[in-house]
Amino acid sequence: MSDERRAAPRSSRAPLGGGRVATGGEFIPAAEAHRAPHRARKRFGQNFLHDPGVVARIVDAIDPRPGQAIVEIGPGQAALTSALIERAGHVRAIEIDRDLAARLRERFSAEQLTLIEADALKVDWNDVAAAPLRLVGNLPYNISTPLLFALLPAAERVIDQHFMLQKEVVDRMVAAPGSKTYGRLSVMLQFRYRLTKLFDVPRGAFKPAPQVTSSIVRMQPRAVSELPEVDAQAFAHVVASAFGQRRKTLRNALSELLDADEIVASNVDPQARAETLGVQSFVGLARRLKRDRANLDALDLITRSFESGQ
Repeated sequence: MSDERRAAPRSSRAPLGGGRVATGGEFIPAAEAHRAPHRARKRFGQNFLHDPGVVARIVDAIDPRPGQAIVEIGPGQAALTSALIERAGHVRAIEIDRDLAARLRERFSAEQLTLIEADALKVDWNDVAAAPLRLVGNLPYNISTPLLFALLPAAERVIDQHFMLQKEVVDRMVAAPGSKTYGRLSVMLQFRYRLTKLFDVPRGAFKPAPQVTSSIVRMQPRAVSELPEVDAQAFAHVVASAFGQRRKTLRNALSELLDADEIVASNVDPQARAETLGVQSFVGLARRLKRDRANLDALDLITRSFESGQ
């Protein structure tokens, strides 16, 4: 259960500026000047964005407006949070790190920030806000794929999602059939969202610097009326099985689910490989799959499948 608290009330809005500049050139807000610097915690996958040019570019891409339910996952040291508040007036933020949560409460007023101390993987998105959500965040790389799938059930309540992720992950998300990076992640997310890779972010934009380049992706949920009618578990099962062994033909990869005649009846070549099929072809295959042969938990299956990088 999440611990949702507003920042401590103040007699006036807390300034987004103010503070001092440390010896190394890092800006320290006045409310945090008495605290020792926060040390990034590896178990939370913390790499803090500090480049103001990158922050401005991200916020321009999001274009937050007053009155919108802006929800930031993992505000960290508030580089993005502060800029979002400047534009939208108020932000909801989900933060698991207690030390960072305390700093956020000191820095922002209740009018500016609603803080939810929780693990984003366990949040009930129906309780976050009544209005349609706009989700943003610099997602920890160690939970990015599970979190993307944890958000799928909430897609009907979401306007859009703007996330910073490992470049390799974003490239897989937006990959086209036939490319080397096209795989399970591509199919499952492209089924539910329109995906747009916006731009790359260099390692030097973070402290501590990660070992990889990052990218910004825009995810816009497709309207329910646009989604093909297909059983979600059957679809997930077919996709996971088809990509389980990329070098196998579909005849072999799906042998425990569909025979060659059923594959042909789906307008798919049994000799084809999974990476050559578009989303709609997987929908056709899933429609042939009997419900009693798709009794795996779809979310668990897909989440586990990406641990191997497929």
